[in-house]
Amino acid sequence: MLKRRISLFVLPLLAITLYAQDQSSGGAISGNSQEQYGPVDCTDPLLSGSSQCIQQNQRPGVGAQPRNENISPGTLPSGTVTYRDNASPTVQGLNRNQSLRTTVQPELLTEFQKFVASSTGQVLPIYGADLFRNVPSTFAPLDMTPVPLDYAIGPGDELRVRVWGQVNFNADLRVDRAGEIYLPQVGQIHVAGLQFSALDQHLRESIGRIYRNFDLTADVGQIRAIQVYVAGAARRAGVYTVSSLSTLVDALFASGGPSVEGSIRHIQLKRNGTVVTDFDLYALLVQGDKSKDVKLLSGDVIFIPPAGPQIAVAGSVRNPAIYELLAGETIGSAIKDAGGASTVASDARVSIDRIADHRDRQAIEVAMDTAGLATPLVGGDILRVLSIVPRYQKTVTLRGNAANTGHFAWHAGMHLSDLIPDRDALISRDYWWKRAQLGLPSLEFEPVPAFSSMRQPSAPVDLRRQLQQPQLQQLQQPYGQRGANISQDGSTVGEDQANQYGTYSGGQQSIQQSGQYGQVGQQPGQLPGQQPLYNPNSLSANQRAANSSLASQQSQLQTQNAPGQPERTDVRISAPEIDWNYAVIERLDRETLKTSLIPFDLGKLVMLHDRAQDLELQAGDVVSVFSQADIHVPLAEQTKYVRLEGEFVHAGIYSVKPGEGLRELVQQAGGFSSNAYLYGSEFTRESTRVVQQARIDEYVQNLQLQVTRGNLALAASPVSSAQDLASGNATLASGRELITKLSQIRATGRVVLEFNPVSAGQDIVPDIALEDGDHFVVPPVPATVNVVGAVYDQNSFLYQKARPSGAYLHLAGGPNRDADKKHAFIIRADGSVVSTQSANGLWGNTFEQLKMNPGDTIVVPEKTYNRTALRGFLDWSQLFSQLALGVASIAVIAKQ
Repeated sequence: MLKRRISLFVLPLLAITLYAQDQSSGGAISGNSQEQYGPVDCTDPLLSGSSQCIQQNQRPGVGAQPRNENISPGTLPSGTVTYRDNASPTVQGLNRNQSLRTTVQPELLTEFQKFVASSTGQVLPIYGADLFRNVPSTFAPLDMTPVPLDYAIGPGDELRVRVWGQVNFNADLRVDRAGEIYLPQVGQIHVAGLQFSALDQHLRESIGRIYRNFDLTADVGQIRAIQVYVAGAARRAGVYTVSSLSTLVDALFASGGPSVEGSIRHIQLKRNGTVVTDFDLYALLVQGDKSKDVKLLSGDVIFIPPAGPQIAVAGSVRNPAIYELLAGETIGSAIKDAGGASTVASDARVSIDRIADHRDRQAIEVAMDTAGLATPLVGGDILRVLSIVPRYQKTVTLRGNAANTGHFAWHAGMHLSDLIPDRDALISRDYWWKRAQLGLPSLEFEPVPAFSSMRQPSAPVDLRRQLQQPQLQQLQQPYGQRGANISQDGSTVGEDQANQYGTYSGGQQSIQQSGQYGQVGQQPGQLPGQQPLYNPNSLSANQRAANSSLASQQSQLQTQNAPGQPERTDVRISAPEIDWNYAVIERLDRETLKTSLIPFDLGKLVMLHDRAQDLELQAGDVVSVFSQADIHVPLAEQTKYVRLEGEFVHAGIYSVKPGEGLRELVQQAGGFSSNAYLYGSEFTRESTRVVQQARIDEYVQNLQLQVTRGNLALAASPVSSAQDLASGNATLASGRELITKLSQIRATGRVVLEFNPVSAGQDIVPDIALEDGDHFVVPPVPATVNVVGAVYDQNSFLYQKARPSGAYLHLAGGPNRDADKKHAFIIRADGSVVSTQSANGLWGNTFEQLKMNPGDTIVVPEKTYNRTALRGFLDWSQLFSQLALGVASIAVIAKQ
């Protein structure tokens, strides 16, 4: 009874196991079991999804195995760590999609490389080492290459046999260790050692002994893997499992090639203790010769001996590097290995640095001819192929301010007139380029900023609404995004792009308050790059004082007639003009090798054709033509453009004639208009601005030095307390802030012409000499007087001749409680300042009785809060208490 129950339990279990084995085999081929026909061919797309192929792809150990990177040359790695390139087809496909190369970290410099670097100043690479810098991480793609006809079949190879006709069966057969395969109804067939080209006929004969009227095809599926050994001075010596189709070169790539101490020219393949081939990698690199590359067999040893004698090839060759030397090699063969001489190599001689008898060094020069190239080389030689000397023969050079500069052929009897024939030869190309840019089309009108970058709207867009509410859109943006504009499609438009076509002022008058003390910051609601709106209540007294003169304010005024375009039409000198008085010839004396300068008058040569200036040229001469930007010429010979703006009959830009002064230029412009206000005019000069800016920078540097010295003295004082140091640090921070603001001061270059309030007419203008870039602005007579600062109503009031300064203060409500009346001052229209202290006289202070002129500004500054009396009392009381305690302590000590 017990046996019966056991049989009933085991039989269903056995049936389930057999069914599972049948399903896992992927289906029997021609009704036969897996044991009969070998493993499934996973390269077949119809069978690649079977369970056996999936298990084979997931099997550990497939593909490249980890290797020990710290293997010394000539030793094998410990353990059974091997390199495999017989990965499964699925893994091969994955590897193709991934990176197939691994970057190997470069090795350290060899002793010979360091020696060459100390001699040549260059670190030369070892020739051929970069070939193995990116080694492949797997050689799996080699498994999919067609099998050559001479391929010898051996144990481990998979044969695909397809038979049809009288008998039908398909089988993927693995060659066993005996070198045989098994065919049903045929038996064992020995195929080991058979070439692939003879496999088809050999199978036909074997099957033909049993069957007739059939046909077949035989192919090699997965090829066998073999183990080879890489030893010696290899970069990664070890045991490698490679494909049986691999050759010596394939294994070299797998192992990373020779190390920097290994030979590239003597790579030996040993089989059963015998050297099969001695491979020279230079033959492959230089000549593309791979004839000595042989196929590998299992158990082969690739031995890389230490590198032989080495030489360095530097200079004008195509591949400067360190080369390994074979016996009997010459200079010619070394230059050939280096890719040959370059285009600029000299054919005169070759320089050799040689180590004599391993003791001394000597220099050898060899002619670049047949006999010289046949000179044998020895290890340690540094071969230098010299380049040609960049010297022109029978050539003259023209440089400087000319249309066609460069090198020109010289001939006997050549003169300067042959090199510079006329005036057109002296007009530079830069001049014509700048002249051509003057005719470029102007920017198109845009009704709103960034109109050209608008995208297609989904609904009609009212441009007038955007024009009326630019500031409202800015205020509705988050605080961190107010520096950008929003285009129609919702994208952010940068500040530069938004300002490209102008700004808006909301229909109000826009004035940029600027001067020598900097500019007013951006006001709330102001678009980036837009001129700040004129708001008297938002300006402090110091900012009011920044306006140097009435003319500077008028020049910055922006109205609908002058909207402040980003680019103003101007007239400028397109390029520096020629110095007609001086040009020079540089000539080298062939005997003394000294360079002499031979000057000549360029104007007389070109314009007057003076034969005395038409000097004869010699080969190698360099002719230099200067411009007024290279050498400053006298003021009378300079071309000067002066700008007259404001209340002139013909305001504009004028070219000043030699010796012409400011008065004559004003007469040329038709004089002043009837509304000209000379007292508020401003005359600026670029050369003066440069000097003023230098003085301002010098003052800021001295002030910075004084602040730093004061802080160091306070810190070094032995009686300084912590409170003193904290106060000193605060003072230092304030001083640095002041220095930062002062460093932003920019000089105006103004020259005071000393007009009085009633000055009129062109005869009163001083006849000073003019310079290029001078700017004379004459404003109209203003109708107001400004009162700003710590008053109740900062405003502008109509000018009345009989009204003194106190009356205007009264109209503004007078000084408020924060006003510092003792330091009030008046900024005249000409930029001069009248302070309260300067109005002291015998009858008291007459500041409020001062006469006012049109355009004047009264400034009442705010109080600056100093130390309070209470703070001073506390400091003195603390001092006296400390002195009293000291005296009491001395008295107690004296009594004892």
